[in-house]
Amino acid sequence: MGWWMFLLLHFHLVVCVSLPAPSNVSISSFNMEHTLSFLPGLETPSDTHFTVQVLRLRKNTWRPEAACLELTAGQTCNLTRAFKDPFAYYQARVQAFTPTQRSTWAISEVFQPQSDTVMGPPDVSVSGCGNCLLLHVSVPKTKRLQQYEHLKSLYRELHIHVQRTRDGSQFKLSLPYKEENMITYLQPGVEYCVTVSAKILFNSNSVASQPSCAFTSPPSTRSLQHVIFGLLGAFCVLGLILIGSVIYGAHLSNKLQRLPRNLVKDQALCAAT
Repeated sequence: MGWWMFLLLHFHLVVCVSLPAPSNVSISSFNMEHTLSFLPGLETPSDTHFTVQVLRLRKNTWRPEAACLELTAGQTCNLTRAFKDPFAYYQARVQAFTPTQRSTWAISEVFQPQSDTVMGPPDVSVSGCGNCLLLHVSVPKTKRLQQYEHLKSLYRELHIHVQRTRDGSQFKLSLPYKEENMITYLQPGVEYCVTVSAKILFNSNSVASQPSCAFTSPPSTRSLQHVIFGLLGAFCVLGLILIGSVIYGAHLSNKLQRLPRNLVKDQALCAAT
């Protein structure tokens, strides 16, 4: 009797845990939106589905994720709502199953939203204000308003890189997060390009914005007038030189035409004497 029970239990385990386990279980995060991805195990049947559970380490209890109970191969699982506390530590696990079979669980690395997310580039625009630039920075738009407000509350500091277009001269500065900042002590009438990255507490993973360029102020009207008058003066001088050359050439030509007649008269006078 004991041997029969052992064989039945062994058969039950073989049937229930015969599917290949998923692999490459990982959690990625961008702007506090967290996504679980995985790959099916080798030789996983095409009719296999996958279920996801999450664990908050302090509670030590795995909970099924309602939106990810029957995933198919290639699908991902959004865990943004499941990972509500940005400072808590979480794990996720994935299991393959069919109506008659299941795999072992494949578990992700430990994940903390606050430190592991990647902060994307903020929305940036610049405009000139004389010898300065007005920098407008806003949190990038997200799918849900609640996530947008949460992301905005995390912004602490702006890392700003300023480069002068004309010669590549550049400098960096850090400012507390505000939607409008002023970059001062710049050269008037010159174009600068600005890139910005946002920093949050306990996180150095960030992507800088694309360069936004603007002139501090329009080019000086006086200097523009000086350039125009200088060009006009140069053209006038060249015109006078050209006219003088033509007049001098015509005058020299007339002299050359009169020269043979005077020579004939001189020869006639000499013959008469």
